Amino acid sequence: MLGAARSPENCPALVLNADYRPLSYFPLSLWGWQDAIKAVFLERVTILAQYERTVRSPTFEMKLPSVVSLKTYVKPARNPAFTRFNVFLRDRFECQYCGSPSDLTFDHLIPRSKGGKTTWMNVVTACAPCNLLKGAKLSHHVAMYPRIPPHRPTVNELRNNGRRFPPNYLHDSWADYLYWDSELEA
Repeated sequence: MLGAARSPENCPALVLNADYRPLSYFPLSLWGWQDAIKAVFLERVTILAQYERTVRSPTFEMKLPSVVSLKTYVKPARNPAFTRFNVFLRDRFECQYCGSPSDLTFDHLIPRSKGGKTTWMNVVTACAPCNLLKGAKLSHHVAMYPRIPPHRPTVNELRNNGRRFPPNYLHDSWADYLYWDSELEA
C-alpha cells in the first residue's frame, strides 16, 4: 500500500487556465504526472504547487507538480456541446421525473416516433424505469412532467452544476484554487 501511495500515478496535477480557474470542474481538469512535466519542459505552464514526490533521471531531478496554470489563456466555449454527459450535468444527474440518480438515460419529451428531435429543448434525464413507464407517449398523456423544463444551458450553468459534485480525491494543495460550495452539496 505504501508503494502505491508513493507512485507517480497517484500524483495528478490540477490544471488551471491562465486566470487561475480550473479548465473544468466536472470532470475536474487533471493531467497525469507525465503530461504535467512535459508541459513544464515545453514552457506551457507555470508550477504553482508541488508534491513531496520527486522523479529522477540520470541527469535530472524534479518534484512532481500538483497545481499548474497555463501560460496562455484558453477561451472557454460559448455554447456547450449537446452531449449525453452535458444533458446529465444540466439535469444534475437526477431523473427529471422521480429524482433518482440511478440507471440514467435520455427521454425525449416529444418521442422520436412522433417526430421529436434530439435537442436541448426536447431531451431530459430520466431513470430507466421512468423512461420505460413514459414510453413513446407525450408527457400530458401519462402525467409525467420534468422537474426542470428542458433548456439550453450556459457554460456557467454547467460549471456551477459541476461544482456540486466534488471528486473523491482532492489534494490539499488544490484547496486555494477550487471553490466547492458546501451549500450546494446539501
